[in-house]
Amino acid sequence: MKKTILSAAIGAAALGLASAASAATLDDVKAKGVVTCGVSAGIPGFSNPDDKGEWTGIDVDYCRGIAAAVFGDPTKAKFVALSSKDRFPALQSGEVDVLTRNTTWTISRDTSLGFNFRTVNYYDGQGFIVKKSLNVKSALELSGAAVCVQTGTTTELNLADYFKSNNLQYNPVVFEKEADATTAYDSGRCDVYTTDQSGLYAIRLKMKNPDENMVLPEVISKEPLGPAVRQGDDKWFDIVSWVHYAMVNAEELGITSKNVDEMKTSGGPDVKRMLGSEEGSKIGTDLGLTNDWAYNIVKLVGNYGEVFDRTVGPNTPLKIERGLNALWTKGGLQYAPPIR
Repeated sequence: MKKTILSAAIGAAALGLASAASAATLDDVKAKGVVTCGVSAGIPGFSNPDDKGEWTGIDVDYCRGIAAAVFGDPTKAKFVALSSKDRFPALQSGEVDVLTRNTTWTISRDTSLGFNFRTVNYYDGQGFIVKKSLNVKSALELSGAAVCVQTGTTTELNLADYFKSNNLQYNPVVFEKEADATTAYDSGRCDVYTTDQSGLYAIRLKMKNPDENMVLPEVISKEPLGPAVRQGDDKWFDIVSWVHYAMVNAEELGITSKNVDEMKTSGGPDVKRMLGSEEGSKIGTDLGLTNDWAYNIVKLVGNYGEVFDRTVGPNTPLKIERGLNALWTKGGLQYAPPIR
């Protein structure tokens, strides 16, 4: 009962904070001279700082895309590392302008927490990683296993649902921080670690003996990962959403960071409209930006395919195929409304 009352109170507070904190985020961002993005605390390929503090990853590049759209400068992006527990209060309070952290879009987060989701920059699903020495080939063989899991996540709920629906027993070993959970798994404190499959491939790279671990084939959930903003500020919501759509449209139209200057003058009407070179276009100004907002994104950050390939793609240590994240024209789910 106490948990129910507390959840209701948090939800009500979230809605109040959302309306108060998000009246004019674009104005606040411009006044600060930087867009502040909440990101995960070190997942290779998604958001990860190197030993010099330089951030890389697909979620990081989303934030840089927003900075490029707003300022014409992708370096005007500030990254705040947030745990699963801290990410939502940080957005609700205004500590960050947007979550570009690997966060699953769910109905409760879209409603009771006072957030808005629209785009999915990575379609994922939850999986399991085990030591090869455990001699299991399927998650259905994990009954009785000790499972490391991060608390306060959809992962924790999916885990419970999966084992219950398959009449399997398990012993949860719960941690607030992902780093603690993965360290516990790597040291043998639990038999299994579970999170989104993309995260499993990233985490395996950090283990003492990566080749001694394997990702099981089962995908037990839908995990559409994308940015979240506070409710009550449609202009900012539109900007954050259309940054992704611009990247996807650019890939579909064959516009890359290398040919965007040529395409700006020689492309067809849809290309010129998107890149701001169509005479009389007000698409950028209608967003509260300059008309070259999409040009700046592609020129300075890249199209969606370029970002995917350099952060998590087959030629990176993660070696992740496009799969569901391919364009809709190539059998994937990445589809963007037209810019017109």
